[in-house]
Amino acid sequence: MSSSSRGPGAGARRRRTRCRRCRACVRTECGDCHFCRDMKKFGGPGRMKQSCLLRQCTAPVLPHTAVCLLCGEAGKEDTVEGEEEKFGLSLMECTICNEIVHPGCLKMGKAEGVINSEIPNCWECPRCTQEGRTSKDAGEGPGRRRADNGDEGANLGGGWKLTEEPPPPPLPRRKGPLPAGPTPDDVPGAPKRKEREAGNEPPTPRKKVKGGRERHLKKKPKPPMASAEGPAVPSPSPQREKLERFKRMCQLLERVPDTSSSSSDSDSDSDSSGTSLSEDEAPGEARNGRRPARGSSGEKENRGGRRAVRPGSGGPLLSWPLGPAPPPRPPQLERHVVRPPPRSPEPDTLPLAAGSDHPLPRAAWLRVFQHLGPRELCVCMRVCRTWSRWCYDKRLWPRMDLSRRKSLTPPMLSGVVRRQPRALDLSWTGVSKKQLMWLLNRLQGLQELVLSGCSWLSVSALGSAPLPALRLLDLRWIEDVKDSQLRELLLPPPDTKPGQTESRGRLQGVAELRLAGLELTDASLRLLLRHAPQLSALDLSHCAHVGDPSVHLLTAPTSPLRETLVHLNLAGCHRLTDHCLPLFRRCPRLRRLDLRSCRQLSPEACARLAAAGPPGPFRCPEEKLLLKDS
Repeated sequence: MSSSSRGPGAGARRRRTRCRRCRACVRTECGDCHFCRDMKKFGGPGRMKQSCLLRQCTAPVLPHTAVCLLCGEAGKEDTVEGEEEKFGLSLMECTICNEIVHPGCLKMGKAEGVINSEIPNCWECPRCTQEGRTSKDAGEGPGRRRADNGDEGANLGGGWKLTEEPPPPPLPRRKGPLPAGPTPDDVPGAPKRKEREAGNEPPTPRKKVKGGRERHLKKKPKPPMASAEGPAVPSPSPQREKLERFKRMCQLLERVPDTSSSSSDSDSDSDSSGTSLSEDEAPGEARNGRRPARGSSGEKENRGGRRAVRPGSGGPLLSWPLGPAPPPRPPQLERHVVRPPPRSPEPDTLPLAAGSDHPLPRAAWLRVFQHLGPRELCVCMRVCRTWSRWCYDKRLWPRMDLSRRKSLTPPMLSGVVRRQPRALDLSWTGVSKKQLMWLLNRLQGLQELVLSGCSWLSVSALGSAPLPALRLLDLRWIEDVKDSQLRELLLPPPDTKPGQTESRGRLQGVAELRLAGLELTDASLRLLLRHAPQLSALDLSHCAHVGDPSVHLLTAPTSPLRETLVHLNLAGCHRLTDHCLPLFRRCPRLRRLDLRSCRQLSPEACARLAAAGPPGPFRCPEEKLLLKDS
């Protein structure tokens, strides 16, 4: 029965789905392979749409929509208990004709089909087995190998298993009679071919063969070549030729070891025992696209190429040239790069539907857009492509607020980079260290960064990201911050050379620093005075370890903050006493001093400080809050 008479969709292969039970299906993505880096959840563009390399299912199953080609019903193996009954009611897909049927719907026995034990619901159906069809006849590509190692020479429908290796080339044939095996008359399907060749039976339409096999079938057989001794022998039958190819492949699988074979310069048409192509096999070899032997005497042709040799033998075994080992793969660079838009994107005018341009130029439109908020700008971006490009101008986005979001998606991060804001608020978000480092490396003009409420694992990205324009850093209520982590943040990078600008601290240009709620000690304050000398506003509120010695460090004659400090917040520092209040008179530029919620400070002492002041008196709008008009 030909493939054309098996109903519609007989040759269509169904895409298999995950089994959801193997070890690869139940694990999570690695996040390191090139498929994971392409995913949007890991910051990629999402173009490949492939699963993680470590999550490739090892036993893919048929989809839920698969039905039997004969009865039109799905698999019903769950309704019975016996093994034979389950097999008869389960769907099986043929690896040759790709038909999906119930074995019970076929009028043939189970023993006539070859079951693939590696892939579930996969076999070679009895029809293809009886017709002598193999995966080569069905147009299967390279990378398939026999699972039975050629134990049954007469059974041409043996099981095949998928491998990632290319099929090995055939071995050179030996002189002499063929080994004992089945004759062409014993093979199923041979009488039909004889009748077809004789013209007694009309040819049956066959399925079109794809790939390289089709090219070989279209070639006309070459005329037999005459040897030096006499006329050429007629070419063998196609079935005999197929058997010979199969036997050579089985011998190769038995002889080739799994280890890598050594290479040597030797003959390409003979092995160690002096075997060569015989005269009667030359036409068959020429028809199959292989070069025949030049003479019957077995003369050798030395081509000077490298040949693979069996370990422990002196002659060649395989006849294809083996090149040197491929060089190691270079490290894969990041492919998903988001660059900010150009400073003056085109066009400068707004094109209209009539073909003319709007009279207002781009600069006038940007002045109008500056009066809009973020929501209104997002609505304007949907009007047309020109407005969408204009609304990405960084002058329209001086500040972006992403605070109190559970997670930041890759489109959010890409949108932040395209807008290039000067102030970014990521307080109380679930930003990761990788995301924050990705952002900071692309926001070189960032001036204000708010990271209050985040974890130190994420904030530690500041230690490896350059921030040349940063002026405000908010690190209030960071979790699990100790002196060692603050030292890591304040000290210069250890890999810089002396004399370079990067050898200074990372916070050299910061003017406002907010460290409320952290466990700061006097050692951290000394580092702060040394590596952040330009601070004009400092927030140390609710720091449990800040006391009178800390105020003495801030206002000491050697402190650089003594002349630059303008705003100082010490609210909630319960270790402060009245003895530290006269020390604040050393700061001539102090304009705001917040001492609220300090239990050991008396209101009378704060009133005396407000009346005296550094150069002038303070005013007290609230208790223990001292302000001075500039």
